[in-house]
Amino acid sequence: MPVPAPIQALSAPMTAWRRTLHAHPELLYDVERTAEFVAARLREFGCDEVATGIGRTGVVGVVRGRGRGSNRAIGLRADMDALPIQEVRDLPYRSTVPGKMHACGHDGHMAMLLGAAHYLAATRAFDGSAVLIFQPAEEGGGGGEAMVEDGLMERFGIESVYGMHNIPGMAVGTFAVRPGPIMASTDRFIITIEGRGGHAALPHNAIDSVLVASHVIIALQTIVSRNLDPLQSAVVSVCALDAGEAFNVLPQSVTMRGTMRTLSQAVRTSVKARLETLVRDIAAGFGATGRVEYGASYPVTENHPAETDFMAGVAEALVGPERVDRAVAPMMTAEDFSYMLGRRPGAYMFIGNGDSASLHHPLYDFNDEAAPYGAALWARLIETGLPLGS
Repeated sequence: MPVPAPIQALSAPMTAWRRTLHAHPELLYDVERTAEFVAARLREFGCDEVATGIGRTGVVGVVRGRGRGSNRAIGLRADMDALPIQEVRDLPYRSTVPGKMHACGHDGHMAMLLGAAHYLAATRAFDGSAVLIFQPAEEGGGGGEAMVEDGLMERFGIESVYGMHNIPGMAVGTFAVRPGPIMASTDRFIITIEGRGGHAALPHNAIDSVLVASHVIIALQTIVSRNLDPLQSAVVSVCALDAGEAFNVLPQSVTMRGTMRTLSQAVRTSVKARLETLVRDIAAGFGATGRVEYGASYPVTENHPAETDFMAGVAEALVGPERVDRAVAPMMTAEDFSYMLGRRPGAYMFIGNGDSASLHHPLYDFNDEAAPYGAALWARLIETGLPLGS
């Protein structure tokens, strides 16, 4: 077992913390109980500072090393919020809140960072400050941006920042990372097609908005297949359509909602422009009108090369080079850790969750066997990045 013995000894407490958090999921910024639990544990461990209410409901713990008083500080981030999903597994620690569950492993992320906090507060074998960031509202609420805008980096003097997420299907005790884009930007769109309503038996007297919308949906799939360089990545998906109520009425309008994902700002701009052109011109060709409204969400999560190399090196020292993938393929899911990486250099890494259900699935559960590896990585990042002087 490559995990240091003091952290391996925390396996049982980390499991207990994680399962308590799992049983009491909270959504977005409404994580008051979770934040109180985290803050109480950090105070018990003897953190030098515990701040609450950062970015509305975020918690930050600071542990200062026993070195010569360096003013350097490294940030480590875990997310706290759950998802609006009904848990279906009959676990002893299953969610006690109907319609809410930790289906993305944020309970495990918190447990790993709490384990690292416990170890770092007890040993303090580093010179500088470990800043332990517990963030609300990752699941669509932009809690990372809220904490950054609330002065997180400046208040705690953070020079670099690191994040980690579990991945089902990756073996426990393995890690994966890459420099550059590792997760996508995401934009929500609403397309409205305005035709002319009428009787379904008299289509020549109407402008069929459903027919127009059907052509638009098909055409949008040409953006990726025919307008982008084949070596670039993007996703355009129409996920909901609202049109009419009667079997014999052609509706006046159709509304479609969907998402677009990209791995660069240039591609993001190009896809938006092409989407707007297709909607406008296809609708006009049928005598209808089409418009697009955007709701921007998270930017690309882009790892900084030097910090990625550092994080990968620490992981290799922990589990061996053969268990660290330095060139993992990027994912088209999104992550608001991107806001922290936009403000400070750092990296975002994946940790194996073993053979589990996929993220955001009602059968998902974080694998407690992964927690010692995550806690050990966090601890080693601090001890390696903020070494004690001779």
